[in-house]
Amino acid sequence: MTDDYTTQFSLKCKKNAGPVAVTIESNRSSSGSITSKVGTKFSYAGLKFDKFQFKPDGSYALETSLSPFNGTLMTFKGGKGSDLGLQYTKGNFLATGTLDVKDMQKISATASLGVASGISIGGDAAYKFKAGFSGFNLGATYSTGPICATVGSNLSQVNAGFLYKVNDYLTLASSSSHSKDNPMDFVTVGGHYKAPFGDVKAKVTSDGNISACIKKNLDSKVTITLSGSAPTSDLSNIKYGLGIVM
Repeated sequence: MTDDYTTQFSLKCKKNAGPVAVTIESNRSSSGSITSKVGTKFSYAGLKFDKFQFKPDGSYALETSLSPFNGTLMTFKGGKGSDLGLQYTKGNFLATGTLDVKDMQKISATASLGVASGISIGGDAAYKFKAGFSGFNLGATYSTGPICATVGSNLSQVNAGFLYKVNDYLTLASSSSHSKDNPMDFVTVGGHYKAPFGDVKAKVTSDGNISACIKKNLDSKVTITLSGSAPTSDLSNIKYGLGIVM
C-alpha cells in the first residue's frame, strides 16, 4: 500500500567491487539541487555490515548483524541514535528486544507466535526509564489461500488490513483505522495488476487522494518506476515521481 509510490526523482546505482557492494542514491529536490548518499555492505568473520552509508549532511548510518547461535541474531543500528538489538526465533515463536545504548532512555520488545494454521498473534511494548511505558500494541494475522487479514490495536485505535489475491495477475487490498471518536478514521483501497508492460499499482484514500505507479523491469539489472499522485478534487494538480535502480 506504500511501496513504489513516490513524488521524488531518484537514481540508485548498485555495483559490486569485489566482496563489497557499493550503492549511490541520488535525489533531486523541488529546487533542482541533487543530493547523494553513498553506502556499502559486506561481511567479515561472521559479522555482516548490512548498511554503512554516508549522507549529504555529513552524518552516517550503520547497521550490523551477527548470529552467535542458531536462531539468535544480534543487531546494531547507529546514526542519530544507537540501538542494540537481539532477535530470537524458535519454531513459530519470534521475539525481539532493542535497547537505546546512546542515551539509555528506552527499551522496546516485540513477540509473535503462530498459534494455528494461518493464525499468528503478537504484540510490542516500549518502556522509557524516566517516563514508564510509552507504547503498547497487540495484533493478529490470519491467512488462508488467497486471503490475508490483519488487525492491530493500541487500545485506543484499531488498524485493520485485508488482502485478496484474485488471480495470478490481480491483487486487491485495503487498510483502515478505527477509533471511538472516528469509527472510519482513515481508509485506503488499492490494487496491483501484473500487466504485460509492467506492474501497475493504484490506490485511493478517504482524505481524497489518488495515486498510481508503473514499475517496469527493463532487464535483470535496471528497474524504472513512474508514479503520480493528485487530489480527487483537482486531478490536474498532479505530483510526479520517477525512480531508476540499476
